[in-house]
Amino acid sequence: MENRNMTADRRRSSNVIRETRETRIDLTIDLDGAGRTDISTGIGFFDHMLNLFGAHGRFDLVLSCTGDTEVDGHHSVEDVGIALGQAVQKALRDKRGIRRYGTFFLPMDEALVMVSLDVSGRPFLVYDGGDAMAPMIGQYDTELTEEFLRAFAFNAGITLHVRVMYGTNSHHKVEAIFKALGRALHAAVEIDPETADEIPSTKGIL
Repeated sequence: MENRNMTADRRRSSNVIRETRETRIDLTIDLDGAGRTDISTGIGFFDHMLNLFGAHGRFDLVLSCTGDTEVDGHHSVEDVGIALGQAVQKALRDKRGIRRYGTFFLPMDEALVMVSLDVSGRPFLVYDGGDAMAPMIGQYDTELTEEFLRAFAFNAGITLHVRVMYGTNSHHKVEAIFKALGRALHAAVEIDPETADEIPSTKGIL
């Protein structure tokens, strides 16, 4: 397929460096990669989730984040979402040839999650986390899942709907979200060979 055989100048990759008084992030993504990841955020469970996002989305993702985790994980998780969204938007250029839409239902043991998105240029998040989750998974605050998704969607310029349909294990539910996000985004940014030179919008712009 075309997006697996792009010449170097057409590969959809980008780098974002974000520095604030709270975090320093260096992130590189290749949307046409093979799912290779090298992640370090200082929050073990979050590293695991981002590794799964890259692996299931078939994105090469290299990320280092140094943040004020002695306070809590909020700034690191949210700022990674910002940087990741910016990197995806930058790598997509004018979005020519993409399929634009992606939806994935992902089961993980007793849990089922739906992620549906539109690479529309109109950022929006609808998040339904289902029943209450455990407050913490390791050093990861589960409330930050929504903050990450919001930061990512608004900086990537995508409309993103995420719903935990059911499940009881918090680890399974969060993991299913990140895996399904990778799969849905992979489907949306894949190049459609039938419309490889077209922007998928009647407006002519996304």
